[in-house]
Amino acid sequence: MRKTIILSAILALGLQANAQQRWTLRDCIDYATAHNVTILQAENAAMQSEVEANTAKWARLPNLNASGNQSFNWGRTQTAVKDEDTGDYTTKYVDASSRGTNMSLSTSIPLFTGFELPNQQALSKLNLKAAIADLQKAKEDLAINIASAYLQALFNKELLQVAQGQALLSKEQLERIETLERLGKASAAEVAEAKSRVAQDDLNVVQCNNNYRLSVLDLTQLIELETPEGFEVADPEQTFNLETLTPPDEIFATALTSKPAIQAAQARLEGSEHSIKIAQSALYPSLNLNGSLGTSYYSTLNRTFGQQMGDNFSKYIGLSLNIPIFNRFATRNRVRTARLQRESYALQLENTKKTLYKEIQQAWYNATAAESKYQSSEAATEASLASFELTSKKYENGTATAVEYNEAKQNLMKAQSDELQAKYEYLFRTKILDFYKGEEIQ
Repeated sequence: MRKTIILSAILALGLQANAQQRWTLRDCIDYATAHNVTILQAENAAMQSEVEANTAKWARLPNLNASGNQSFNWGRTQTAVKDEDTGDYTTKYVDASSRGTNMSLSTSIPLFTGFELPNQQALSKLNLKAAIADLQKAKEDLAINIASAYLQALFNKELLQVAQGQALLSKEQLERIETLERLGKASAAEVAEAKSRVAQDDLNVVQCNNNYRLSVLDLTQLIELETPEGFEVADPEQTFNLETLTPPDEIFATALTSKPAIQAAQARLEGSEHSIKIAQSALYPSLNLNGSLGTSYYSTLNRTFGQQMGDNFSKYIGLSLNIPIFNRFATRNRVRTARLQRESYALQLENTKKTLYKEIQQAWYNATAAESKYQSSEAATEASLASFELTSKKYENGTATAVEYNEAKQNLMKAQSDELQAKYEYLFRTKILDFYKGEEIQ
């Protein structure tokens, strides 16, 4: 688009924000990701799933438990009495107080659990995968919202610069008319009209500045910044160019393999298969290998603590088999519930795919419309600029009235505003398409 000295003046009137921190879109997204409560909650859920996966991983290991018991008894109890002739001990019951100590160490190793443990481990891994995908989706959703708010702030910032440029033109025009009035070539009414136009343009600058500050406030609140003071959006570094839009079917094919929403739904569907097998494991027998070490001491046996700890030491190893026969149809109903859950996850995945395709279609048509709107608004700005330049020369030569000049100036400002709006709408729509293609929002 043809540039003139007017647009150069407008661009030169950037906001004086040297003392303020300029935030890029990437800066805003990174800051929000680190401070947003929803993201932190999703991260916490992912860490919980990771702990559960670690628990399932080590479920095959043997357990080890130690126990101890100290008892005190009063009344009739068994005691050992030494025969003075033979030296042997015999037991009998007497009325006496006694105390006893028991200690043991036991372990159990699951040998067969009806395939519950391997399926539980596989399920926990898929749950972790789904939780990580949920976290990524939350980050992407936040990035899209921030991109929208950021581009709105940029639009208002550039609109403020346009308004400042228009105000500068009005002030220059007022100076010319005042000079012409002193030379007797302009009337007092024309001077009053020019002053009115300056006041209106100054008011427009104030309104545009308020809109910009409000959009900055919305953005800083979205990224969880404590205060908007000192915050300034950075000017785009890249030159704005129209790009060839990727067809929606091609974007959808890419999104099916990259979008976290699809990955989470697929992981949960795969996990539901293992949930069915876990429920079915209760139909199988279970086999465990058990072992224990133990010893005891009784005060009435007339032997020392050390002697009894050695004499009463016992070792045990054995197998325990549990065969389910009837549990009031509880297992059967758990299997049914798991299968219904699988069907629910299958429908959820299908619905997620359909929703994704509709969103991509809508985003593509919106981007196409925004592209056409920008091209039209760009042409309208060029025409309005040419008209304004021509009217401005006529006005300086006295062949055009102040009304015609102001009308041309207003038309130029409206065309520039429309072009800016179309520009940032196009940028946002293309960012949405990039998002569905799995590209990082910059």
